[in-house]
Amino acid sequence: MSGHSKWATTKHKKAVIDAKRGKLFAKLIKNIEVAARTGGGDPAGNPTLFDAIQKAKKSSVPNDNIDRAVKRGSGQEAGGADYQTIMYEGYGPGGVAVLVECLTDNRNRAASDVRVAFTRNGGQMADPGSVAYIFSRKGVVVVPQEGTDEEAVMEAVLEAGGEEVNDLGESFEVLSEATDLVPVRTALQEAGIDYDSADVVWWPSTQIEVDAEGARKILRLIDALEDSDDVQNVYANFDASDEVMAELEDD
Repeated sequence: MSGHSKWATTKHKKAVIDAKRGKLFAKLIKNIEVAARTGGGDPAGNPTLFDAIQKAKKSSVPNDNIDRAVKRGSGQEAGGADYQTIMYEGYGPGGVAVLVECLTDNRNRAASDVRVAFTRNGGQMADPGSVAYIFSRKGVVVVPQEGTDEEAVMEAVLEAGGEEVNDLGESFEVLSEATDLVPVRTALQEAGIDYDSADVVWWPSTQIEVDAEGARKILRLIDALEDSDDVQNVYANFDASDEVMAELEDD
């Protein structure tokens, strides 16, 4: 989930011990397979694959699983599926815009899963283009705060294309244009600053402020969407105050 970064960070921390760990592993493996198929199996020459592998390692995906995914994707080993990227658009409770990114080998199943999740959780699917215009492609690098500070991070990424650094509590979020993601990530590495993840995401240009009940409803929808094996990422243009997020964590 992206759109509300503090919630994304909270979910990132919980993911390792989450009951859905197997599902998370499967999605990370799928990312690696697709990246290898698209840009080749050498991470040194394929930045998307490099970042997909890094993210999987940070989430404790076993190296054997990672290696096999690279081989399947690059054709060195049989068994890779022909995944397609499909975007679905919709509205959640309170008129929140939702963008659903699927990686699937079965378009009908993916569409059905997404439609059911929207219908059962107070949302509705929308025509292509209805909400996509609210989002644009951005690079996001998440940096753990331990061992660094906001000034050092900003200094490292400024010339590489870093646009802003946000304090998320236990980590910093570095925003850039999508095309500057690799230079920003490389600049952090060269400065000796560790990072948790580097992704190109759909970033909302406007956000809708929600209260605790509104946040619960939209997060229920997002969880239902993410339950589908075909759904890779869900982006939504909601925001919630620190107080609201604290109330949700107490639930």
